[in-house]
Amino acid sequence: MASSTDTTRFAQFKLVLLGESAVGKSSIVHRFVKNTFDNFRESTIGAAFLTQTITLPESKTTIKFEIWDTAGQERYKSLAPMYYRNAHAALCVYDITNPSSFTKAQDWIKELKKQAPEGIVICLVGNKLDLSEERQVDEQEVLQYVQELNHQENNVLWAECSAKSGEGVLDIFNKIGRALPVEEVINGASSRARQVGSRKPGVDLARQAHSPQNSGCC
Repeated sequence: MASSTDTTRFAQFKLVLLGESAVGKSSIVHRFVKNTFDNFRESTIGAAFLTQTITLPESKTTIKFEIWDTAGQERYKSLAPMYYRNAHAALCVYDITNPSSFTKAQDWIKELKKQAPEGIVICLVGNKLDLSEERQVDEQEVLQYVQELNHQENNVLWAECSAKSGEGVLDIFNKIGRALPVEEVINGASSRARQVGSRKPGVDLARQAHSPQNSGCC
């Protein structure tokens, strides 16, 4: 029989994807969730919701991601705060062949720092690594940007991937999983469960004894 220490623990986190239209946010999610890629995927309208789990063997923890894939079109930008407001993690995605998409990703990071929950895990993600010969966003420029952010006591991760080939996609979510406050969430859930279990069922007779009684009619 397995001991209690061998039991896999469970934690659930909300994750949101942000970035300009056509950078491949939906493709990254579908590669991660379904291990599929579609060259002709239509743009997301509003937001799409998917879930997927990963297991971190070193901490014997299964993490369930509740993933909100937001639309990149400018007309949907006002909806984004609705999705990242209570998020534990955010992927800010850019296209390594499109410098303006990197600028847009930086704008999203600024917005998250101002409005998102304190402690949110942010991962800057360069997609379309399969088009590295057409790269227009320099890796050193991105690395310097991330280092400057982290020198200001931020905690921003950085990774590159190819949703098309699948290269690096799972690594991104594993990296985020290791940066999330797993212990805090699990311990908080255990504490709440103990509090609920410690409540005594039944009627509080002492409280009822002091409650006013209805007076009769004269």
